[in-house]
Amino acid sequence: MPSAFQFQCHLVLIFLAASKGETRYLEVRDAGEDDPFLLLSEDLKRELSAGQIYRRSLRCIDMLSIEGQFTFTADQPQLHCATFFIGEPEELITIHYDFVNIDCQGGDFLKVFDGWILKGEKFPSSLDHPLTTSQRYVDFCESGNIQRTIRSSQNVAMIFFRIQLPGNGFTVTVKKSSNLFPCNVISQTPSGRFTMVIPHQHRNCSFSIIYPVVIKISDLILGHLNGLFLKKPSASCAGVGDFVELLGGAGLDPSKMFPLADLCHSFHGSAQMKIGCDNTVLRMVSSGKHINRVTFEYHQLDLQETEKRKENGIEEFCFPSI
Repeated sequence: MPSAFQFQCHLVLIFLAASKGETRYLEVRDAGEDDPFLLLSEDLKRELSAGQIYRRSLRCIDMLSIEGQFTFTADQPQLHCATFFIGEPEELITIHYDFVNIDCQGGDFLKVFDGWILKGEKFPSSLDHPLTTSQRYVDFCESGNIQRTIRSSQNVAMIFFRIQLPGNGFTVTVKKSSNLFPCNVISQTPSGRFTMVIPHQHRNCSFSIIYPVVIKISDLILGHLNGLFLKKPSASCAGVGDFVELLGGAGLDPSKMFPLADLCHSFHGSAQMKIGCDNTVLRMVSSGKHINRVTFEYHQLDLQETEKRKENGIEEFCFPSI
C-alpha cells in the first residue's frame, strides 16, 4: 500500500506520471470527475509556444507546470488550499499577483513558499536553501504592494491560502526563466538523465525523485581520485569537503532521509543502485574549492527488477515499501 507521503506527493504529480504512461498511482484519479489537476497535452504546450497566454481557474488544491494566468474565486469558505508549481530542472518560477481581493483582517491569507512543504517537511531542506525558513515565506497580507512578484530559488514553489468570503479571490501570472546552474530540483517524471554542476560555490544541492528508482551515476568530478563507499560507520565521506551522497526515505525533506551511500572521489564509469524508497535523493555537498559535476540517469523501479541480480551496483534498500 502506498504510504501517506506517497499519496500526497503522487496526488500532486499524478498528471505528470499519467502523461508518461505510468500507472502506479492512477487509482487516485478515480476519486471523482472533478480532478484537481489538469492534464496538459503536448499539443496544448505547442499551441501556447506560439505566444498565446494560457488562462484557467484554480482549484483549492492544484498543480501547475505551465506558464499562464490563473484565477481563484471562492464559491464557499476555503480554509486549506494550496497550489504547487513545478518547472523543468533548468527553470525558475516567477509568481506575480495581478489582482488580490481577500480579507486579511478577517483571517484570510495568501502566502508564497520558496519550495514545497508537505506535512511540515520542506524541499529544499533548511540545510540546502540559501534563505532562512522565515525568509522563504512571502505573506501578501504583510507585504501587500511592496512585493507583488516573487521568484523561486529552484524549479518548485507553492502558494497556500485561506479565503472565507465567497466571491473573493486572486489572479496570478506565472512565468519561467532559465537557471544556468540548477541546484535543488524535484523531478517531474520517474525517469530521466541530468548533469548537476556546482561551479566554485559553497552550497549543497539535492535532486529529488519521488519514486522508487534505479539510479546510475556515469560520471563524477570532484577534484579527487577514485572511490565509492557504502554508508557504514567505518567508511564514509566525513571530513571530505566535496562529495555526493545517495539518500532514501519516506518524506520530502532530504535532511531527514536515510543516508545510503557516499561517493567521495571522482570516477568515470558506472555506479548503479536500486532504491525502493518512496523518495530518492542525490545530494552534492560542495566546499566551493572545485567545479563539481555529476551525471546520472534514473528510471522507476518495478517489482521485477528487485528480483534481478545486481550488476555493478551496491546494496538495495527500502524494498518493503514497494
